[in-house]
Amino acid sequence: MNFKPFVSSLLAGLLLVATAARADEIPVAVAANFTAPFNKIAAEFEKETGHKVVSSFGSTGKFYAQIKNGAPFEILLAADDETPAKLIKEGAGVAGSQYSYAIGKLVLWSAKPAVVDAKGEVLKGGGFDHIALANPKLAPYGAAAMETMKAMGVLDSLTPKFVTAETIAQAYQFVSSGNSLLGFVALSQVLKDGQIAGSAWVVPANLYTPIRQDAVLLTPGNGKAGAAALLKYLQGAKAQAVIRSFGYEIAL
Repeated sequence: MNFKPFVSSLLAGLLLVATAARADEIPVAVAANFTAPFNKIAAEFEKETGHKVVSSFGSTGKFYAQIKNGAPFEILLAADDETPAKLIKEGAGVAGSQYSYAIGKLVLWSAKPAVVDAKGEVLKGGGFDHIALANPKLAPYGAAAMETMKAMGVLDSLTPKFVTAETIAQAYQFVSSGNSLLGFVALSQVLKDGQIAGSAWVVPANLYTPIRQDAVLLTPGNGKAGAAALLKYLQGAKAQAVIRSFGYEIAL
């Protein structure tokens, strides 16, 4: 009797059990602008490691409040560098774990062609009723939008037209649905295969504080193999290629 197929099958089964036993479930809080690239990265990470990523997407400001109130996230992928540093200082983040995983880019965007010009002069013309942006108190992209309008000298005139979203994802929805003719969103939300549908102005980086998006290991994830593996994977070549493909820059 040939026992080789049986032994091979048994070994394969034991290997699967051992892998499952080592696999972690990793709760991750992810800035809304990073939704699409992170979903892609997480899927590949799960295939390669067997770990399970449980993602929550939202505003960095709200995640900060949830983490301080005991939310069991193991990793925060913030839309700024200030929140991770604050969490470390307050004992909710692990010292030495913070690093910049991406540098975001702000875009003035309309789902309709020929609305937004290549220099953002539409903001000075004012031929629109509403302009969407994320809440600047909660979302760094909203704060960057405010800085941009102030630098251009149009903040006061445009303030009455604001449609303020809770997150950058909601700001995108306001514009894509047509509820707002134009709005400030993240380049990653509108860049598809190197092209932007509709019309857009990629805001020059000198008009707002650089959007350094930092990752941090939170105290519930300290010592967890899965959380450590995911943070390492995000710094690898495969993940960084995905990040760049969505229009982000990589911090050197």
